[in-house]
Amino acid sequence: MSRISQLAEALRNNQIDAFFAQAPISMGYLHGFWESSHERFLTLAISSTGELRLICPSLSAAQAARVGIQDIRTWADGEDPYELVRELASDWNLKTGIVAVDDEMPAAMLLGLENALPTALFRAGGASISSVMRSKDADELDLLTRSGHIADRTFDALLGFLRPGLTERQIERFINESMLDLGGKPTFCIVGTGSGGAEPHHLTGNIVVQDGDTVVLDFGCSLEGYQSDITRTVAIGSASEESKKVYDIVFRAHMAARQAIRPGVTSHEVDAAARAVIEEAGYGPQFFHRTGHGIGLHGHEEPYIAPGNTTVLEVGDCFSIEPGVYLEGKFGVRIENIVTVTETGHRSFNDDPSASITVVG
Repeated sequence: MSRISQLAEALRNNQIDAFFAQAPISMGYLHGFWESSHERFLTLAISSTGELRLICPSLSAAQAARVGIQDIRTWADGEDPYELVRELASDWNLKTGIVAVDDEMPAAMLLGLENALPTALFRAGGASISSVMRSKDADELDLLTRSGHIADRTFDALLGFLRPGLTERQIERFINESMLDLGGKPTFCIVGTGSGGAEPHHLTGNIVVQDGDTVVLDFGCSLEGYQSDITRTVAIGSASEESKKVYDIVFRAHMAARQAIRPGVTSHEVDAAARAVIEEAGYGPQFFHRTGHGIGLHGHEEPYIAPGNTTVLEVGDCFSIEPGVYLEGKFGVRIENIVTVTETGHRSFNDDPSASITVVG
């Protein structure tokens, strides 16, 4: 079944009449059309019966035809694109219909749609398209594996580079250049040394790495759009007894979550497996984020491995396992691998992390 057909089925199941894709990732995934319209209105509309129509600026028409889109309606600068929306609504009987839109659609475009179709009901479309995008096929799994391999090899190279006296930015530059050299497109990099590592989304800066620091390294790249995301925690020069202890707790939590993964369990159950280890060790309040997030063409997508999430895991789901403990003003530890659900459990796209904190430099 094609991706368009799968989405149409999901729309019918959710009693939605049409989906308006606008984000390049959504359109690219569904039909190989990766165009960004920037501020100009553009949508790839899919009906619940599987019909397809593209409304786009004239300057995007050639690219749309090249990827095989047949029903293309264009507008030129100075014209009202929402006239084409009203025409679509008349053709597809959407004037009083239920229309789902990309979660990433700009507010200005959604407001324009609401003004053009005042009696239609608009809904967030993330749940509909994520139900199709969640389960990765063999080609997607291969790209995620290769992207994860780039992250692993970058970390291997980094171990020979890290030393006291480097700044977080110098380490960030080394990581990004290594991913580029290995064929990946860097997407993000967090380097948190010392107390900066206790901030999960630390802004990498000019802080100098000192002997004895614990450093959190969280980075990733894309390969043909598919993302990697890895976190490793190392000690520079020497590791304190406290950092060794916390690392051991986080490592055990990481492995406990992975051991809980199999088809049929809920996201909540996997999160709970990691959280139980950390809470039993007395660090529950210091683990204040979810255990993981889905990944694919998006860096963050369904399924989210979080408390209370009753989403049932299925073969082909791909997500991070990244428990952490953060001691404000001191240091943090986070360990992250990307995994996919298999028939018998899971497979990791990354090498297994060290069972004890790695000392470098």
